[in-house]
Amino acid sequence: MDGRWHGWGTDAGLVVLTFLPALLSQPYVDSSGPAWASLTAYEAVGVVVLLLRRRLPATAFVVGFGALLMALVGSASEGAKLSPLVFLPLAVLLYNLGHHGANRRRTVSVVLGVAVLGVAGLWLNRMTTDSSDFRGGLDVLAALAPMPLAWVMGFAARTRQTLLAAAERRAADARRAQALEAAQAAQRERTRIAGEMHDVVAHSLTLLVVHAETLRARGGELPDWARAQVDGLAAAGRQSGGELRDLLRMLRDPADAVPLRPAPDLAELDALLDGHRAMGGAVELTMDLAPEAVPGAVQLTGYRVVQEALVNARRHAPGAPVRVSVESVAGQLRCEVVNGPAARRGAADAGIGLGLVSLEERVGALGGDLTAGPTGDGGFRVVATMSLECAGD
Repeated sequence: MDGRWHGWGTDAGLVVLTFLPALLSQPYVDSSGPAWASLTAYEAVGVVVLLLRRRLPATAFVVGFGALLMALVGSASEGAKLSPLVFLPLAVLLYNLGHHGANRRRTVSVVLGVAVLGVAGLWLNRMTTDSSDFRGGLDVLAALAPMPLAWVMGFAARTRQTLLAAAERRAADARRAQALEAAQAAQRERTRIAGEMHDVVAHSLTLLVVHAETLRARGGELPDWARAQVDGLAAAGRQSGGELRDLLRMLRDPADAVPLRPAPDLAELDALLDGHRAMGGAVELTMDLAPEAVPGAVQLTGYRVVQEALVNARRHAPGAPVRVSVESVAGQLRCEVVNGPAARRGAADAGIGLGLVSLEERVGALGGDLTAGPTGDGGFRVVATMSLECAGD
Protein backbone atom coordinates (compact mmCIF):
# COMPACT_ATOMS: atom_id res chain seq x y z
CA MET A 1 0.00 0.00 0.00
CA ASP A 2 2.84 2.41 0.82
CA GLY A 3 4.44 1.70 -2.55
CA ARG A 4 1.16 2.43 -4.36
CA TRP A 5 0.75 5.78 -2.60
CA HIS A 6 4.38 6.60 -3.37
CA GLY A 7 3.76 5.85 -7.07
CA TRP A 8 0.66 8.06 -7.17
CA GLY A 9 2.56 10.84 -5.41
CA THR A 10 5.37 10.63 -7.98
CA ASP A 11 2.89 10.77 -10.87
CA ALA A 12 1.05 13.74 -9.35
CA GLY A 13 4.31 15.63 -8.90
CA LEU A 14 5.38 14.86 -12.47
CA VAL A 15 2.03 16.09 -13.85
CA VAL A 16 2.39 19.36 -11.97
CA LEU A 17 6.00 19.89 -13.10
CA THR A 18 5.29 19.20 -16.77
CA PHE A 19 1.91 20.87 -17.32
CA LEU A 20 1.85 23.77 -14.86
CA PRO A 21 4.76 25.71 -16.51
CA ALA A 22 2.84 25.93 -19.81
CA LEU A 23 -0.24 27.22 -18.03
CA LEU A 24 1.76 29.83 -16.15
CA SER A 25 3.69 31.04 -19.20
CA GLN A 26 0.79 31.05 -21.71
CA PRO A 27 -0.54 34.54 -20.73
CA TYR A 28 2.85 36.01 -21.63
CA VAL A 29 2.82 34.29 -25.04
CA ASP A 30 -0.80 34.53 -26.23
CA SER A 31 -3.85 35.07 -24.05
CA SER A 32 -6.44 34.72 -26.81
CA GLY A 33 -9.37 32.32 -26.53
CA PRO A 34 -8.21 29.89 -29.28
CA ALA A 35 -4.81 29.57 -27.61
CA TRP A 36 -6.32 28.74 -24.22
CA ALA A 37 -8.81 26.31 -25.79
CA SER A 38 -6.05 24.40 -27.61
CA LEU A 39 -3.82 24.36 -24.53
CA THR A 40 -6.60 23.14 -22.21
CA ALA A 41 -7.65 20.32 -24.56
CA TYR A 42 -4.03 19.24 -25.05
CA GLU A 43 -3.23 19.21 -21.34
CA ALA A 44 -6.38 17.22 -20.52
CA VAL A 45 -5.25 14.49 -22.93
CA GLY A 46 -1.65 14.83 -21.78
CA VAL A 47 -2.47 14.18 -18.12
CA VAL A 48 -4.18 10.88 -19.02
CA VAL A 49 -1.36 9.59 -21.24
CA LEU A 50 1.24 10.65 -18.69
CA LEU A 51 -0.44 8.54 -16.01
CA LEU A 52 -0.53 5.55 -18.40
CA ARG A 53 3.04 5.94 -19.63
CA ARG A 54 4.55 2.96 -17.74
CA ARG A 55 1.95 0.44 -18.83
CA LEU A 56 1.66 1.63 -22.44
CA PRO A 57 4.86 3.56 -23.25
CA ALA A 58 4.53 3.46 -27.05
CA THR A 59 0.80 4.19 -27.10
CA ALA A 60 1.19 7.01 -24.57
CA PHE A 61 3.90 8.62 -26.70
CA VAL A 62 1.90 8.38 -29.94
CA VAL A 63 -1.29 9.73 -28.35
CA GLY A 64 0.60 12.51 -26.57
CA PHE A 65 2.44 13.54 -29.73
CA GLY A 66 -0.78 13.46 -31.71
CA ALA A 67 -2.56 15.64 -29.15
CA LEU A 68 0.32 18.13 -29.18
CA LEU A 69 0.34 18.24 -32.97
CA MET A 70 -3.40 18.84 -33.12
CA ALA A 71 -3.11 21.61 -30.52
CA LEU A 72 -0.32 23.31 -32.50
CA VAL A 73 -2.10 22.99 -35.83
CA GLY A 74 -5.46 24.06 -34.37
CA SER A 75 -4.05 27.12 -32.64
CA ALA A 76 -1.96 28.11 -35.67
CA SER A 77 -4.99 27.87 -37.94
CA GLU A 78 -6.70 30.43 -35.67
CA GLY A 79 -3.64 32.65 -35.64
CA ALA A 80 -2.88 31.75 -32.03
CA LYS A 81 0.42 30.66 -30.53
CA LEU A 82 1.12 28.20 -27.71
CA SER A 83 3.86 28.47 -25.11
CA PRO A 84 7.07 26.57 -26.01
CA LEU A 85 6.76 24.81 -22.65
CA VAL A 86 3.95 22.64 -24.06
CA PHE A 87 6.78 20.37 -25.31
CA LEU A 88 7.80 19.36 -21.75
CA PRO A 89 5.31 16.45 -21.54
CA LEU A 90 6.62 15.17 -24.90
CA ALA A 91 10.15 15.03 -23.45
CA VAL A 92 8.86 13.01 -20.49
CA LEU A 93 7.03 10.60 -22.80
CA LEU A 94 10.14 10.19 -24.96
CA TYR A 95 12.28 9.45 -21.90
CA ASN A 96 9.67 6.94 -20.74
CA LEU A 97 9.68 5.30 -24.19
CA GLY A 98 13.43 4.88 -24.06
CA HIS A 99 13.29 3.56 -20.48
CA HIS A 100 10.30 1.20 -20.66
CA GLY A 101 9.96 0.46 -24.38
CA ALA A 102 11.40 -3.07 -24.36
CA ASN A 103 10.40 -3.96 -27.92
CA ARG A 104 13.00 -2.27 -30.14
CA ARG A 105 11.20 -2.99 -33.41
CA ARG A 106 8.01 -1.49 -32.09
CA THR A 107 9.89 1.52 -30.70
CA VAL A 108 11.52 2.20 -34.08
CA SER A 109 8.14 1.86 -35.81
CA VAL A 110 6.61 4.31 -33.35
CA VAL A 111 9.38 6.87 -33.86
CA LEU A 112 9.14 6.62 -37.66
CA GLY A 113 5.35 6.87 -37.55
CA VAL A 114 5.52 9.93 -35.30
CA ALA A 115 8.07 11.53 -37.65
CA VAL A 116 5.71 11.03 -40.59
CA LEU A 117 2.85 12.35 -38.47
CA GLY A 118 4.92 15.42 -37.55
CA VAL A 119 5.79 16.19 -41.16
CA ALA A 120 2.13 15.83 -42.11
CA GLY A 121 1.13 18.12 -39.25
CA LEU A 122 3.63 20.80 -40.28
CA TRP A 123 2.40 20.63 -43.88
CA LEU A 124 -1.21 20.88 -42.69
CA ASN A 125 -0.25 23.77 -40.45
CA ARG A 126 1.27 25.66 -43.37
CA MET A 127 -1.74 24.96 -45.58
CA THR A 128 -4.36 26.07 -43.06
CA THR A 129 -2.86 29.24 -41.57
CA ASP A 130 -3.54 32.61 -43.19
CA SER A 131 -0.88 34.50 -41.29
CA SER A 132 2.10 35.54 -43.38
CA ASP A 133 4.37 36.24 -40.43
CA PHE A 134 3.60 33.11 -38.34
CA ARG A 135 3.50 29.65 -39.83
CA GLY A 136 4.60 27.61 -36.80
CA GLY A 137 6.86 25.27 -38.75
CA LEU A 138 10.18 26.67 -37.64
CA ASP A 139 8.96 27.03 -34.05
CA VAL A 140 7.86 23.40 -33.96
CA LEU A 141 11.09 22.14 -35.55
CA ALA A 142 13.18 24.18 -33.10
CA ALA A 143 11.30 22.68 -30.15
CA LEU A 144 11.44 19.12 -31.52
CA ALA A 145 15.15 19.20 -32.36
CA PRO A 146 16.44 18.38 -28.81
CA MET A 147 13.69 15.83 -28.12
CA PRO A 148 15.74 12.74 -29.23
CA LEU A 149 18.07 13.48 -26.29
CA ALA A 150 15.24 12.61 -23.92
CA TRP A 151 14.85 9.20 -25.56
CA VAL A 152 18.64 8.65 -25.39
CA MET A 153 18.62 9.45 -21.67
CA GLY A 154 15.77 7.02 -21.06
CA PHE A 155 17.49 4.32 -23.08
CA ALA A 156 20.73 4.89 -21.15
CA ALA A 157 18.86 4.62 -17.83
CA ARG A 158 17.26 1.36 -18.92
CA THR A 159 20.62 -0.01 -20.08
CA ARG A 160 22.21 0.89 -16.74
CA GLN A 161 19.34 -0.72 -14.86
CA THR A 162 19.70 -3.88 -16.95
CA LEU A 163 23.45 -4.01 -16.32
CA LEU A 164 22.92 -3.56 -12.58
CA ALA A 165 20.32 -6.33 -12.52
CA ALA A 166 22.69 -8.62 -14.44
CA ALA A 167 25.50 -7.79 -12.01
CA GLU A 168 23.24 -8.59 -9.04
CA ARG A 169 22.28 -11.90 -10.64
CA ARG A 170 25.93 -12.76 -11.20
CA ALA A 171 26.74 -11.84 -7.59
CA ALA A 172 23.86 -13.98 -6.34
CA ASP A 173 25.01 -16.88 -8.55
CA ALA A 174 28.55 -16.47 -7.20
CA ARG A 175 27.26 -16.50 -3.61
CA ARG A 176 25.23 -19.63 -4.28
CA ALA A 177 28.21 -21.30 -5.94
CA GLN A 178 30.44 -20.34 -3.01
CA ALA A 179 27.91 -21.66 -0.49
CA LEU A 180 27.58 -24.88 -2.49
CA GLU A 181 31.35 -25.28 -2.64
CA ALA A 182 31.62 -24.68 1.11
CA ALA A 183 28.86 -27.23 1.78
CA GLN A 184 30.57 -29.76 -0.46
CA ALA A 185 33.91 -29.14 1.27
CA ALA A 186 32.26 -29.56 4.67
CA GLN A 187 30.61 -32.77 3.52
CA ARG A 188 33.94 -34.10 2.24
CA GLU A 189 35.54 -33.28 5.58
CA ARG A 190 32.71 -34.97 7.47
CA THR A 191 33.10 -38.05 5.29
CA ARG A 192 36.84 -38.09 5.91
CA ILE A 193 36.36 -37.77 9.67
CA ALA A 194 33.70 -40.48 9.62
CA GLY A 195 36.06 -42.77 7.74
CA GLU A 196 38.87 -42.19 10.21
CA MET A 197 36.56 -42.69 13.18
CA HIS A 198 35.28 -45.91 11.66
CA ASP A 199 38.77 -47.20 10.94
CA VAL A 200 40.24 -46.30 14.33
CA VAL A 201 37.61 -45.81 17.03
CA ALA A 202 34.91 -48.19 15.81
CA HIS A 203 37.43 -50.94 15.11
CA SER A 204 39.03 -50.62 18.54
CA LEU A 205 35.65 -50.48 20.25
CA THR A 206 34.50 -53.60 18.45
CA LEU A 207 37.63 -55.45 19.55
CA LEU A 208 37.00 -54.26 23.12
CA VAL A 209 33.46 -55.66 23.10
CA VAL A 210 34.64 -58.95 21.55
CA HIS A 211 37.29 -59.38 24.24
CA ALA A 212 34.78 -58.53 26.95
CA GLU A 213 32.30 -61.09 25.62
CA THR A 214 35.08 -63.68 25.47
CA LEU A 215 35.89 -63.05 29.11
CA ARG A 216 32.21 -63.30 30.00
CA ALA A 217 32.06 -66.69 28.31
CA ARG A 218 34.85 -67.82 30.63
CA GLY A 219 33.36 -66.14 33.66
CA GLY A 220 33.66 -69.28 35.75
CA GLU A 221 37.43 -68.89 35.72
CA LEU A 222 37.32 -65.27 36.97
CA PRO A 223 36.89 -63.93 40.50
CA ASP A 224 33.55 -62.34 41.41
CA TRP A 225 34.81 -58.75 41.18
CA ALA A 226 36.24 -59.39 37.70
CA ARG A 227 32.98 -60.85 36.40
CA ALA A 228 31.13 -57.70 37.45
CA GLN A 229 33.73 -55.53 35.76
CA VAL A 230 33.51 -57.54 32.54
CA ASP A 231 29.70 -57.32 32.46
CA GLY A 232 29.85 -53.55 32.85
CA LEU A 233 32.57 -53.29 30.21
CA ALA A 234 30.56 -55.27 27.67
CA ALA A 235 27.38 -53.25 28.31
CA ALA A 236 29.22 -49.94 28.00
CA GLY A 237 30.93 -51.12 24.83
CA ARG A 238 27.65 -52.11 23.17
CA GLN A 239 25.99 -48.82 24.08
CA SER A 240 28.96 -46.78 22.88
CA GLY A 241 29.09 -48.80 19.67
CA GLY A 242 25.45 -48.04 18.90
CA GLU A 243 25.87 -44.33 19.59
CA LEU A 244 29.04 -44.25 17.51
CA ARG A 245 27.23 -45.81 14.54
CA ASP A 246 24.56 -43.11 14.78
CA LEU A 247 27.26 -40.43 14.88
CA LEU A 248 29.02 -41.87 11.81
CA ARG A 249 25.75 -41.96 9.87
CA MET A 250 25.11 -38.31 10.72
CA LEU A 251 28.64 -37.32 9.67
CA ARG A 252 28.33 -39.08 6.31
CA ASP A 253 24.86 -37.69 5.57
CA PRO A 254 23.42 -34.92 7.81
CA ALA A 255 20.00 -35.47 6.21
CA ASP A 256 20.01 -39.01 7.63
CA ALA A 257 20.34 -37.88 11.23
CA VAL A 258 17.57 -40.07 12.70
CA PRO A 259 19.32 -42.35 15.19
CA LEU A 260 19.01 -46.10 14.84
CA ARG A 261 18.86 -46.32 18.62
CA PRO A 262 16.46 -44.28 20.79
CA ALA A 263 18.13 -41.31 22.45
CA PRO A 264 18.85 -42.03 26.12
CA ASP A 265 16.71 -40.24 28.70
CA LEU A 266 16.37 -39.88 32.45
CA ALA A 267 14.49 -43.18 32.71
CA GLU A 268 17.75 -44.94 31.79
CA LEU A 269 19.75 -43.40 34.63
CA ASP A 270 19.35 -46.57 36.70
CA ALA A 271 20.99 -48.62 33.96
CA LEU A 272 23.76 -46.02 33.65
CA LEU A 273 24.42 -46.16 37.40
CA ASP A 274 24.37 -49.95 37.35
CA GLY A 275 27.14 -49.81 34.74
CA HIS A 276 29.14 -47.53 36.99
CA ARG A 277 28.66 -49.93 39.93
CA ALA A 278 29.67 -52.85 37.74
CA MET A 279 32.98 -51.11 37.17
CA GLY A 280 33.59 -50.91 40.89
CA GLY A 281 32.09 -47.52 41.64
CA ALA A 282 29.68 -46.58 44.41
CA VAL A 283 26.84 -44.25 43.44
CA GLU A 284 23.51 -43.11 44.90
CA LEU A 285 20.64 -41.52 42.97
CA THR A 286 18.00 -39.11 44.22
CA MET A 287 15.28 -38.16 41.72
CA ASP A 288 12.06 -36.42 42.75
CA LEU A 289 10.30 -36.05 39.39
CA ALA A 290 8.80 -38.26 36.70
CA PRO A 291 11.02 -38.44 33.58
CA GLU A 292 8.02 -38.28 31.23
CA ALA A 293 7.24 -34.79 32.55
CA VAL A 294 10.58 -33.48 31.26
CA PRO A 295 11.05 -32.36 27.60
CA GLY A 296 13.02 -34.84 25.51
CA ALA A 297 15.89 -32.46 24.73
CA VAL A 298 16.32 -31.67 28.43
CA GLN A 299 16.21 -35.39 29.33
CA LEU A 300 18.96 -36.20 26.84
CA THR A 301 21.18 -33.37 28.07
CA GLY A 302 20.58 -34.32 31.71
CA TYR A 303 21.55 -37.91 30.91
CA ARG A 304 24.75 -36.73 29.20
CA VAL A 305 25.64 -34.56 32.21
CA VAL A 306 25.39 -37.53 34.57
CA GLN A 307 27.19 -39.81 32.11
CA GLU A 308 30.14 -37.44 31.66
CA ALA A 309 30.40 -36.76 35.39
CA LEU A 310 30.53 -40.50 36.13
CA VAL A 311 33.21 -41.06 33.50
CA ASN A 312 35.29 -38.24 34.97
CA ALA A 313 34.82 -39.68 38.48
CA ARG A 314 36.07 -43.08 37.35
CA ARG A 315 39.01 -41.50 35.54
CA HIS A 316 40.14 -38.94 38.12
CA ALA A 317 38.78 -40.31 41.40
CA PRO A 318 38.49 -44.10 41.13
CA GLY A 319 36.75 -45.70 44.07
CA ALA A 320 35.26 -42.40 45.29
CA PRO A 321 31.57 -42.43 46.29
CA VAL A 322 29.30 -40.46 43.94
CA ARG A 323 25.98 -38.76 44.68
CA VAL A 324 23.60 -38.00 41.81
CA SER A 325 20.64 -35.69 42.37
CA VAL A 326 17.99 -34.95 39.72
CA GLU A 327 15.20 -32.63 40.89
CA SER A 328 12.81 -29.89 39.86
CA VAL A 329 13.61 -26.47 41.33
CA ALA A 330 11.57 -23.36 40.45
CA GLY A 331 10.53 -24.65 37.01
CA GLN A 332 14.02 -25.91 36.18
CA LEU A 333 15.66 -29.29 36.03
CA ARG A 334 18.68 -29.41 38.32
CA CYS A 335 21.21 -32.19 37.81
CA GLU A 336 23.98 -32.40 40.39
CA VAL A 337 26.78 -34.98 40.47
CA VAL A 338 29.24 -34.86 43.36
CA ASN A 339 32.10 -37.30 43.90
CA GLY A 340 34.33 -37.54 46.95
CA PRO A 341 38.13 -37.64 46.98
CA ALA A 342 39.87 -40.44 45.10
CA ALA A 343 40.33 -43.70 47.00
CA ARG A 344 43.32 -44.58 44.82
CA ARG A 345 45.43 -43.03 42.11
CA GLY A 346 43.59 -42.09 38.93
CA ALA A 347 44.36 -43.22 35.41
CA ALA A 348 47.45 -41.82 33.74
CA ASP A 349 45.39 -40.82 30.68
CA ALA A 350 43.47 -37.86 32.06
CA GLY A 351 41.77 -36.96 28.75
CA ILE A 352 41.98 -33.68 26.85
CA GLY A 353 39.38 -31.71 28.84
CA LEU A 354 36.72 -31.34 26.13
CA GLY A 355 33.94 -33.26 27.89
CA LEU A 356 32.84 -30.43 30.17
CA VAL A 357 33.23 -27.91 27.33
CA SER A 358 30.86 -29.97 25.19
CA LEU A 359 28.42 -30.27 28.08
CA GLU A 360 28.48 -26.52 28.61
CA GLU A 361 27.56 -26.00 24.94
CA ARG A 362 24.73 -28.56 25.19
CA VAL A 363 23.28 -26.96 28.30
CA GLY A 364 23.76 -23.43 26.94
CA ALA A 365 21.88 -24.35 23.74
CA LEU A 366 18.84 -25.05 25.94
CA GLY A 367 19.20 -21.73 27.77
CA GLY A 368 20.64 -23.43 30.85
CA ASP A 369 23.77 -23.08 32.91
CA LEU A 370 26.57 -25.49 33.82
CA THR A 371 29.05 -25.10 36.66
CA ALA A 372 31.84 -27.48 37.57
CA GLY A 373 34.65 -27.31 40.08
CA PRO A 374 36.37 -28.93 43.05
CA THR A 375 34.78 -29.22 46.49
CA GLY A 376 36.43 -28.36 49.76
CA ASP A 377 37.14 -31.98 50.70
CA GLY A 378 39.05 -32.84 47.53
CA GLY A 379 36.07 -34.00 45.52
CA PHE A 380 34.41 -32.55 42.40
CA ARG A 381 30.92 -31.17 41.70
CA VAL A 382 29.05 -30.75 38.40
CA VAL A 383 25.72 -28.86 38.44
CA ALA A 384 23.49 -28.24 35.39
CA THR A 385 20.21 -26.31 35.41
CA MET A 386 17.80 -26.22 32.45
CA SER A 387 14.29 -24.90 31.97
CA LEU A 388 11.52 -27.52 32.05
CA GLU A 389 9.69 -25.49 29.37
CA CYS A 390 12.43 -25.96 26.77
CA ALA A 391 11.28 -25.10 23.25
CA GLY A 392 12.01 -27.40 20.37
CA ASP A 393 11.05 -30.65 22.15
